[in-house]
Amino acid sequence: MQWFTIHLAALFLGFLLDLLLGDPHWLPHPIRLIGSLIALLEKGLRRLFPATPKGELAGGVALVILTAGISTGVAVGLLILLGLLSPALAFVGEVILSYQMLAARSLRDESTKVQRALEQGTLDEARQAVSMIVGRDTERLDEAGVAKAAVETVAENASDGVIAPLLFLAVGGAPLGVFYKACNTMDSMVGYKNDRYLYFGRAAALWDDVLNFIPARLSGVLMCLAAPLAGLKAGGAFRVFFRDRKNHKSPNSAHTEAACAGALGVQLAGSNFYFGKLVEKPTIGDPLRPVEPGDIARANRLMYATAALALVLFCLLPLSILLITQGGLPHG
Repeated sequence: MQWFTIHLAALFLGFLLDLLLGDPHWLPHPIRLIGSLIALLEKGLRRLFPATPKGELAGGVALVILTAGISTGVAVGLLILLGLLSPALAFVGEVILSYQMLAARSLRDESTKVQRALEQGTLDEARQAVSMIVGRDTERLDEAGVAKAAVETVAENASDGVIAPLLFLAVGGAPLGVFYKACNTMDSMVGYKNDRYLYFGRAAALWDDVLNFIPARLSGVLMCLAAPLAGLKAGGAFRVFFRDRKNHKSPNSAHTEAACAGALGVQLAGSNFYFGKLVEKPTIGDPLRPVEPGDIARANRLMYATAALALVLFCLLPLSILLITQGGLPHG
């Protein structure tokens, strides 16, 4: 179990690095490289497979296999190469990869820009800031709508940007974390039900649903449990979580939104405009009060509390047990 101890230690240090550094734009990031790989593979596969529903479905399956396989293979190969040079280098490599699979700090930073614009800038500046982190049309949003969009983004991405990567990293180290993020990035790039991706992106969307089935539900429960740590209400979080966690077309997206809405005592989701068209969606939570800019900071506190609880359960607790049974950190 020495390898398990090492990658749990790497995960813990990677989590700390994410808290300290976030995602500096000057630093090369594997997710951007994976995004470039997906775009390159899509271009090649569309040429290779016929532009028919069956052809695009087959091309989409090939995209999932190639993207996941290449990304994970590169991560494994890199760690093996570093290990041949020095076990210490391999450990540092896994720390860095683990750090780059997590997005708690960048999620907080980007959403805080929206809050700052609402409190200190203009509505147009706030709309521009939130447009960088949401997919809906933002030019129609009022102040409450901008704040709600930012809160929803923090709540939803707490699962696939923080808790799910933590779980995959804890189970299989950096390679499994890279595997998860490659599949999640695919879904964010091609998993749309529009004319271009209705068939080609279906495999990526379905596979992402499979991978997030357990993490999404676990994230919702952890967020409810973490609510008191963030100064919010666990009772409201659990009530809305169990009632509204299925109020979304995606089987995974509403779990953390429901927990967050209940903890804050606000109503999230509902209908919005996307690419100029009104999309009807059910609401999540109760409109006990309007969403306000300060709810963005509260949602971030809740996200961090949930991440801390997940870190204890997925990493620190098993790491402590392993260290006690092994008599300390393993030596290279």
